[in-house]
Amino acid sequence: MPDIPLVDLKAGYLRQKDAIDAAIHEVIDNTRFINGAEVGRFETAFAAFCGTRRAVGCGSGTAAIHLALSALGVGPGDEVAVPAHTFIATAEPISWLGATPRFVDVDEATGCLDPAALRSVIGRVKAVLAVHLYGRPADLVAISEIAAAAGVPVVEDAAQAHGAEIIAADGTVVRAGGFGRVGCFSFFPGKNLGAFGDAGAVTTNDDALADRIAMLRDHGRASKYEHLVTGYAHRLDTLQAAVLGVKLTGLAENNDRRRAVAAAYTRELAGIGDLALPTTSAQRNSVFHLYVVRTKHRDALLAHLHSAGIRAGVHYPVPLHRQPAYAGLGIAADAFPVADAWARECLSLPIYPELDPAQVAEVSKAVREYFDRAI
Repeated sequence: MPDIPLVDLKAGYLRQKDAIDAAIHEVIDNTRFINGAEVGRFETAFAAFCGTRRAVGCGSGTAAIHLALSALGVGPGDEVAVPAHTFIATAEPISWLGATPRFVDVDEATGCLDPAALRSVIGRVKAVLAVHLYGRPADLVAISEIAAAAGVPVVEDAAQAHGAEIIAADGTVVRAGGFGRVGCFSFFPGKNLGAFGDAGAVTTNDDALADRIAMLRDHGRASKYEHLVTGYAHRLDTLQAAVLGVKLTGLAENNDRRRAVAAAYTRELAGIGDLALPTTSAQRNSVFHLYVVRTKHRDALLAHLHSAGIRAGVHYPVPLHRQPAYAGLGIAADAFPVADAWARECLSLPIYPELDPAQVAEVSKAVREYFDRAI
């Protein structure tokens, strides 16, 4: 029986082991664990990768959203538009700031924020938080047009989209994190660019905004003991920056490997059962953080795959409007039918750069076997 994990972190580490170990030991030897030189070097390199003027490292992807919204002035009494189908970390910082998440239904084909649904709430929100779900960019061309007409900034939750590309209306290719007013990234270990713990970054082309975010992440300080505002303990650890600096050098290649795995899945799984496979778009180039299919047989198929030694997963089984944490908002249970459908039907198949063709074939074989028996 195969044993195929959803993601294999050790395989990725072993490919860059010597360089990563050397970078970690250099930090230990220098003992500059907070605000070491590696932080600034990584910020410069990551901004260049994203095509933005600035990148500001921070403690997590959730912290990145918190810093971005805080710097944009979101606070008590405000509302922020956020898709109903995403991980709760997208919405939590809105609540931390005393604001209210205004959930919006998602697009049937992609699971990302639906621009048509956004129109109904845009007049009441302070910002739009668009999630690039599963590595596939949201329709930022349409979302940005709607937001700009209302004078509302767009914040990209690019936690799953390091290197994903959006084609602007003029044909310009823009990487995730460089299209909206600000971009927010997570470097959680399982992400396309993953640290050895929690880490994140904010990207922007606005120097003044970047400076404010950098101040807020470090207790609002102007100097060691002078604090201009009440800030946060959201710094990026030097050890994590050192690891990320090494891993960034292989990110483009790893994204290409993910796309190759996704293409192989799409070839193998076409026409099987009721599977709906990830859609592609010439205007939005995914980096396939996850390879997510939809099927009305999700739970039974998931159990079958697990019994076959294939560690598929679900991202995400409970939409935000149904989370107990947000029960106090009084949202009708049937308010977001498309998000509900995604939550019932989505299934994540194993995908990571080191997944080989034989493993893709093994996963696909198990999926076919299930539908051959079930239908």
